[in-house]
Amino acid sequence: MPESASHLLSFAHGMADETDPIALGHFSGKLTITAKPDRTLVTQADTQVETLLRERIAQAFPSHGILGEEYGSEPGDGDSRWIIDPIDGTHNFVRGIPVWATLIAVERSGELLAAVVSAPALGLRWAAARGEGAATRVAGRERPIHVSAVAGLGEAQLVFSGLRTMEAAGYGAALRDAVSRAWRDRGFGDFWGYMLVAQGSAEAMIEYGPRVWDLAAPALIIEEAGGRTSDLAGTPSHLGPGALASNGLVHDELLRIFGAVSARP
Repeated sequence: MPESASHLLSFAHGMADETDPIALGHFSGKLTITAKPDRTLVTQADTQVETLLRERIAQAFPSHGILGEEYGSEPGDGDSRWIIDPIDGTHNFVRGIPVWATLIAVERSGELLAAVVSAPALGLRWAAARGEGAATRVAGRERPIHVSAVAGLGEAQLVFSGLRTMEAAGYGAALRDAVSRAWRDRGFGDFWGYMLVAQGSAEAMIEYGPRVWDLAAPALIIEEAGGRTSDLAGTPSHLGPGALASNGLVHDELLRIFGAVSARP
């Protein structure tokens, strides 16, 4: 019988409990930093955390596949797959900025079932199981979270990861248009922007460039918190590289701005 979403979530929490101290130990210590071909950085924290996650998953669920940022894909014998990003926000990590997290998600036949986003340097964790809502843990205490009720872009706080990648993808003008219509804008990249949407602190997160391991866990948490995720053309997706996450109420308004760009030949 397939594992329940709540069982998978409990297992993901247990793994994060193990990896958080490893990542924190490296964050406060000496780092070995190398650059990958795409110029993104990797540290021993990335590789050690992902190695441990893979070991734990293989021991508990030998038929499950695994996709991770550092070591690629291991196909499983069934229809379940874990999607992991050991350190999301590695560039923050190496610069001593505490906004980084371990992202863990599991899907079955392409449907996300459980997700954990653990940011130990902030003392925060977010999680969700399909059909059971989303929650955050602060200092060990858990509470449910929900997206905001702001209904219009003119009253919305809009967050985005950076202008350079949006410009390079042809979305620079659309982003500036969206920002000009919003009540407030801030550059909060990586998992952080998505979690601000999930907990109702912002109304939308816009990004170009993330991969499935960057988006899978945040996508389920936002959806279980009552929000909506899609690519920049409006297709429901957690695959990237275009990503729009919102409280659902401002989503179509933003798609009218970004979808016009996506629809160009």
